[in-house]
Amino acid sequence: MDLWIPISIGAAFSQNLRFMLQKHLKATGLSTAGATFARFLFAAPLAAALLWVLVRANGWSLPALSPRFFLFAGIGGLAQILATMCVVALFSRRNFAVGITFKKTETIQTALIGVIVLGEGISGYGLLAILIGLVGVILLSDPPERQGRGGWRRYFNGAAGLGLASGALFGVSAIGYRGASLSLGEAHFLLRSVFTLMCVTTFQTVIMAVWLSLREKGEIAKVLHHWRITALVGLSGMIGSLGWFTAFTLQNAAYVKALGQVELIFSFLASALFFKETTTLRELSGIGFVVLSILVLVLFL
Repeated sequence: MDLWIPISIGAAFSQNLRFMLQKHLKATGLSTAGATFARFLFAAPLAAALLWVLVRANGWSLPALSPRFFLFAGIGGLAQILATMCVVALFSRRNFAVGITFKKTETIQTALIGVIVLGEGISGYGLLAILIGLVGVILLSDPPERQGRGGWRRYFNGAAGLGLASGALFGVSAIGYRGASLSLGEAHFLLRSVFTLMCVTTFQTVIMAVWLSLREKGEIAKVLHHWRITALVGLSGMIGSLGWFTAFTLQNAAYVKALGQVELIFSFLASALFFKETTTLRELSGIGFVVLSILVLVLFL
């Protein structure tokens, strides 16, 4: 089994945990920007500490930087901030499931952006896996009552818009991070991924701290007040981001995102095992399609 496969699955698990924690943070009264800031606040120093350990333990030298690195890392970092804010904003929407479903179109959007920006093609099996996974994502959506609107019209709402926007932005961030990591040359893949992670999370922390200081007075203090949860958000976010960055370094970002659909299975397992919620036949069918797409990726790529 290629190394990027278990790394991607682990990243998806950490991301699912991080979104659960951020949803709790949102419920404590933090703003969308504040809950998003918590994602980066503790991740940056953790990434810096990990980079220091790797460099000291292995005698590595830091990779040389180029304008291409700063361009890709900066675009990826800003896109991830905006994408995360879109997802956190979804937590306040009644039809959360529909929005998350549209967010998962990031796999298709990442593939299209990768072709345009990096010139990376998609194999026949890769495209098949992406399309099978997309069918599963659509089946897993379980929108609320139609409220007087029938058919597909119930999908076109504010939550769906936020979901589509987050999917596109996460696609941009994935391509940005892969481009930044690849620009670092022939350094060890782990050094490239951790170094990129450290630079990006530091940049994101500074940008969001400045924004909150200017636009949302007192929000940083609220984030620090809930430091126990924000620390867990930062830790799970750092672990997840490290997994994504490493996987992006090793494999086409579209394939990584396609395998990342396993996050939906983690969500439904948590729902059934921890919250004792029932699963419908439609949802089970969707999970089956997602599993099939993952099998195609693992067996044929």
